[in-house]
Amino acid sequence: MEGVDHLAQERSKAQFDVDQMKVIWAGSRHTLEVSDRIARLVASDPVFRKDNRTLLSRKDLFKNTLQKAAHAWKRITELRLSEEEAYWLRHYVDQPAYTDLHWGMFVPAIKGSGTEEQQKKWLPLAYKMQIIGCYAQTELGHGSNVQGLETTATFDPKTDEFVINSPTLTSSKWWPGGLGKAATHAVVYARLITDGQDHGVHGFIVQLRSLDDHLPLPGIIVGDIGMKFGSGAYNSMDNGVLRLDHVRIPREQMLMRVSQVTREGKYVQSNVPRQLLYGTMVYVRQTIVADASSALSRAVCIATRYSAVRRQFGSQDGGLETQVIDYKTQQSRLFPLLASAYAFRFVGEWLKWLYTDVTEKLQANDFSTLPEAHACTAGLKSLTTSATADGIEECRKLCGGHGYLSNSGLPELFAVYVPACTYEGDNIVLLLQVARFLMKTVAQLPSGKKPVGTTTYMGRAQHLIQCRSSAQKAEDWLNPSVILEVFEARAIRMSIACAQDLSKFSNQEEGFAELSSNLAEAAVAHCQLIVVSKFIDKVQQDIPGKGVKKQLEILCNIYALYTIHKHLGDFLSTGSITAKQASLANDQLRSLYSQLRPNAIALVDAFNFTDHYLGSILGRYDGNVYPSLYAEAWKDPLNESVVPDGYREYVQPLLKNQLRNARL
Repeated sequence: MEGVDHLAQERSKAQFDVDQMKVIWAGSRHTLEVSDRIARLVASDPVFRKDNRTLLSRKDLFKNTLQKAAHAWKRITELRLSEEEAYWLRHYVDQPAYTDLHWGMFVPAIKGSGTEEQQKKWLPLAYKMQIIGCYAQTELGHGSNVQGLETTATFDPKTDEFVINSPTLTSSKWWPGGLGKAATHAVVYARLITDGQDHGVHGFIVQLRSLDDHLPLPGIIVGDIGMKFGSGAYNSMDNGVLRLDHVRIPREQMLMRVSQVTREGKYVQSNVPRQLLYGTMVYVRQTIVADASSALSRAVCIATRYSAVRRQFGSQDGGLETQVIDYKTQQSRLFPLLASAYAFRFVGEWLKWLYTDVTEKLQANDFSTLPEAHACTAGLKSLTTSATADGIEECRKLCGGHGYLSNSGLPELFAVYVPACTYEGDNIVLLLQVARFLMKTVAQLPSGKKPVGTTTYMGRAQHLIQCRSSAQKAEDWLNPSVILEVFEARAIRMSIACAQDLSKFSNQEEGFAELSSNLAEAAVAHCQLIVVSKFIDKVQQDIPGKGVKKQLEILCNIYALYTIHKHLGDFLSTGSITAKQASLANDQLRSLYSQLRPNAIALVDAFNFTDHYLGSILGRYDGNVYPSLYAEAWKDPLNESVVPDGYREYVQPLLKNQLRNARL
């Protein structure tokens, strides 16, 4: 029971108001109260148990997912939960399911791209779960290159219908979650063809399965694409394959908010600007950034608690060994991830505000902030998901051998999370989109056009190109203005260097292809500047609670200085800092680790995770790790019999044969 007492002692070291930090992490006291209540509701419901899912076969796992999704909907309706409460319930069930795509992609697609009439028809059905929807865009042969999709939707004026067809094997829809077994309908993205003319990719609502017996409708071949990476994990999701053989749908099932096909077959643009469609993309990507902080914080919570429980080496005269968390090598790997979890949470909050702001402007036909919002969400989606995927794996390593056990919660968390690096935009492709935006912004600087929002710093390009960091001693690296200027200088210098290199190419696209690695790195520098600046903004707010502001300052500085340390080549090669200043920054970083150490357990407690949601023996709130690991081992099906199945057929003959040979 050593772990129980040990974590209690760790919590007694906290130098700040943990309850207030919980409010800051949640975003508001209301959100904290709602999410906490729903988390405990889910944890107390035996239908939502998940400790056995890595042991289930694929079929049993999927059936278990269907049961949980149905039970979740039952509880939502019985308890008359609000939309916010229903969201938290699905979140804390914590098992990828067809409902994720129904609520996260199908409904937003209709809201974003459907006319008022289409929304009135389809959304009530979707809201009541009378139809189950998915989002069928990605194909076997095309993912990131949406304009290269091969599925066709040809208008037939004789019948007033679209004929949806998969003309090639590579045009098969491939990967959509919920498509494999559950969905009754899909928003299918296809090339719109009228009178032989291709109008590009548009969305169409297509019914896939009968609402009576769930069998595929005529002309539809649909199924699951098979097992994915990891045990349990994302295999609870029925990612699907879909082929359409000249499937006919009414003309009214084309999503026609921004463009339409008339009864006569004429393609017309509506008076609704096409840019409004980007609102949905911004929404989806800002939720992915929020999910990144949630996933990383889970991994960090597990690794931090276990690092405090685990002891190795350093005992004197039979005394206690050293807590792993007290080793500087452990701190230098773990604490930057803890800081990153907080950083991503706060930049996610800002993105939520940005989405609201952009949406209001779009509705007022103001598109001025859209390019920047698109670049922000694309870049931050890429930055945070890559860092989170890497961070979860690092947390597994930080837990040593026990981190490799399924019941540590980390292998499954990694397998569930890592697809985020690819879906909704491959991370490298997204960085290159950000780079194009940066190159366009740099190109406009000589004209006097002032950069806006997150690129405002580029308006001070002349100063930032010439300035030298004022850091003279280690303490100077605690000054927000010093940190910010260094990040701005590095970002603008990398962008301008790319722009200068691009100008040497007569063909700009050849230049982009040749310099793509440099451009991606410039995009990362810009996005890291955004994260640092938004963290600094958060820290500079009026923050209530004893010692809370101080802890946020420590976390912010760790994130910034560790980023400098990790990308030191960029900062040195651009002349943003000197080697001496880099050394001082490292000195300060080590000091910050020591300041964070007494508060580490309390800072992960502020995430307010139940043991059920965390799903980890190593990350248990009570720290009672070893007895739990031992007890859990005996629950494995292999231990149901002392002598394993197959012993008499395969092991016993082998042993007897060896004995016979030994006698010869």
